[in-house]
Amino acid sequence: MSDILSLIIRRLAFGLLTMLIVSFLIFFALELLPGDLAHAVLGQMATEETVAAIRKQLGLDVPAIIRYFYWLEGAVHGDFGKSLINKADVGHAIFGRLANSFFLAGFAALFAIPLAVSLGVAAALFRDTLFDKAINVASLTAVSVPEFLLGYILVLFFAVWAHVFPPMADIKDHAEFGERVYRSFLPAMTLVLVVTPHMMRMTRAAIINLLASPYIEMARLKGTPPWRVIVWHALPNALAPIINVVTLNLAYLITGVVLVEVVFVYPGIGQLLVDSVAKRDFPIVQACCLIFAATFIVLNIAADVGSIMTNPRLMHPK
Repeated sequence: MSDILSLIIRRLAFGLLTMLIVSFLIFFALELLPGDLAHAVLGQMATEETVAAIRKQLGLDVPAIIRYFYWLEGAVHGDFGKSLINKADVGHAIFGRLANSFFLAGFAALFAIPLAVSLGVAAALFRDTLFDKAINVASLTAVSVPEFLLGYILVLFFAVWAHVFPPMADIKDHAEFGERVYRSFLPAMTLVLVVTPHMMRMTRAAIINLLASPYIEMARLKGTPPWRVIVWHALPNALAPIINVVTLNLAYLITGVVLVEVVFVYPGIGQLLVDSVAKRDFPIVQACCLIFAATFIVLNIAADVGSIMTNPRLMHPK
C-alpha cells in the first residue's frame, strides 16, 4: 500500500510541474498572438487616450511576466479574472458550460465503454472469423472518418431524413433530464463512434496477446469453454492496457469535444472556447485551456495508477 501511495504522490508532483509548464505556455502563446487586445476591445477608431486607459484597466501596461504570476496566483485560488466581453466572472461563465460538457462526456462513455469492451471480447473470442473481420473493418472506417463528418452524417440520417432527433443541441440552462438526453443524443453518439473503435481494438489486442500464455493453454487443456477462458482468465490480466486506453479516451471525451460541440451548437466548454477565440476574450480562453490540460493530466495519472493497481508487477518493470 505504501508503494501505491508513493507512486500517487510522485505522479501528482509531476502533474503539478506539468500544469505549471502548460500554464506558462498557454499564457505566453496568447501574448504572442498578433494585434493589440486594447484595440480589439475598443475598435480601430479608438483614440490613443482611450486605448491607454483600457490598457491600464486591463493591466496590459504591466510587463507580461508579472501579469503571468498575477494570473497564476488567481488561477490557484479559482479566480480566472473577468470576461472582456460582458465583464462577468470567468468562473461563473465556465461553470455551466463545463457541467454540460461533463454531461455529454458521461452520456457518451455510458454507451462507449461497455460496447467497446464487449465487442473487443467478442472479436477475440471469434478471432479470424467473418464477425472479427467485419468488426475490424467497421472500426477502421470509424477511426478514419473525422468526428465533424460523422456528426454531419448523423444529422443527415436522423435529423434531416428521419426527423427523429433535432439537428442542434440547443440545451437551455434549466432543461429537464429527459430533454437533455434527447437533445444530446446525436453529439453523444458521434463521440461514441469516435472513441469506441480505439477501445475495442485495444481490448481485442490485449486479450489475443494473452491467449498464448501457459496458464491459458492449461485452462484449454482442462476443457474450459473458450468464452470462459477469455472472460475469466484472459480479461482480468488484460485490464492494465484496457484501463489505459479507456481513461485516455475519457480524457478525449472531455477535452476533444470542441469540433463535435461546434457541429451541434452544443453549449459546452468547447463551444465557449471557440466563441471566445473569435472574440479575443483571452481570460476565458486561458481558463478553458487550463481546464482541458488539468483534466487530461488528472486522467493520465488515474490511468497509470489504475493500471498498476490491477497489475502490481508494473511497479517493477525490470
